[in-house]
Amino acid sequence: MHDAAVIERMQMKYHTMAPVLDERARRLWAATEARELGWGGVSCLAAATGLSRTTIAAGLRELRMQTKDQSPNPKIRRPGGGRKHLLDSDLGLWAALDALVEPVTRGDPETPLRWTCKSTRRLAAELCQQGHRISARTVAVALQDMGYSLQANRKTHEGAGHPDRNAQFEYISAQVRRLQKRGQPVVSVDTKKKELVGDFKNPGREWRPQGEPEEVRMHDFQDPTLGKAIPYGVYDLTNNEGWVSVGIDHDTAHFAARAIGHWWKDMGSQRFPRARELLITADGGGSHSSRSRLWKVALQELADDLGMTCRVCHFPPGTSKWNKIEHRLFSFIAQNWRGQPLVSHQAIVQLIASTTTKTGLMVRAALDTAKYETGLKVSDEQMDTLRLTRAEFHGDWNYSIQTRRTKI
Repeated sequence: MHDAAVIERMQMKYHTMAPVLDERARRLWAATEARELGWGGVSCLAAATGLSRTTIAAGLRELRMQTKDQSPNPKIRRPGGGRKHLLDSDLGLWAALDALVEPVTRGDPETPLRWTCKSTRRLAAELCQQGHRISARTVAVALQDMGYSLQANRKTHEGAGHPDRNAQFEYISAQVRRLQKRGQPVVSVDTKKKELVGDFKNPGREWRPQGEPEEVRMHDFQDPTLGKAIPYGVYDLTNNEGWVSVGIDHDTAHFAARAIGHWWKDMGSQRFPRARELLITADGGGSHSSRSRLWKVALQELADDLGMTCRVCHFPPGTSKWNKIEHRLFSFIAQNWRGQPLVSHQAIVQLIASTTTKTGLMVRAALDTAKYETGLKVSDEQMDTLRLTRAEFHGDWNYSIQTRRTKI
């Protein structure tokens, strides 16, 4: 088959010449081009011109007869001759087809195809039941004439926007600029999608010898021995560096706080030797949920361990994809290991750590084999021991926790 560029080129040529060609000249021109293209040429010209394969084949027969010095009797329809187009002879077909494809906008929510796949076969069957004699192929031609095309879903709806959404974005931006100007660390954190460990299918493709794809399991049932991997990432907004802790147990608040601590000890402390504050930007759910008491307890332990104040700014509800780590770290990790079965935890760590970009992204990763208890409850007494200060603007999203370590 010929690619879209060839079809588009033939389409442009046909539209240029069609006004000056009669019926016979059109089919002979299409047949000549199809013969030049070779295998798949008839399909290509049919797609480009709208002429049927039968018409182009007839043109090829005429060309062959001319080559054999056999003068065929040229048949040219008089203007208006030939069978009428179905859409012209069946005046109610346009409205019936349009109502099936877009029933809500046409005021017919009870149409039989409202909740079914709108394939050309189903549309043709329903139209035939309504008394319109039409094939699936003609339905496809009619839909194109009506301006329809095959469309996939597109993710655009973020849900109902919070009234303070833009104000929170502006607040986060101001806090990031303020700390970066003072040379203080600013990180974006989140948990990447959990991955099954083992020879399971991983979306994407990689170069391999033809006919020798990587063989993986038929079904994605968790391996009881290998389990799953939980990548928790920390992205340094200032230095374009990332850290990923690959957990094997549960995605809890203590796991998240420990991952941030690993980043600080292995990377952050070298970049910010005079740091006194750490700003953490995160979405509002998961192990670092803005409503989680346990997250604030874990954050207090982190502040005490690092000996600095930890500030947190959460993104508004429904805006987690605005988190920098999503498109500056996680997206490149997914590209780097596409098509690669994640056969072991060590393989996952190595694939993450080998992720790079043209802009100089550097990533380190390590396996976290610790066990993290779930279902822990935090009492009011425990909350009272925290050095928690809520910001004046949306203290539920913006707060800081000071270290309890005595400065020397």
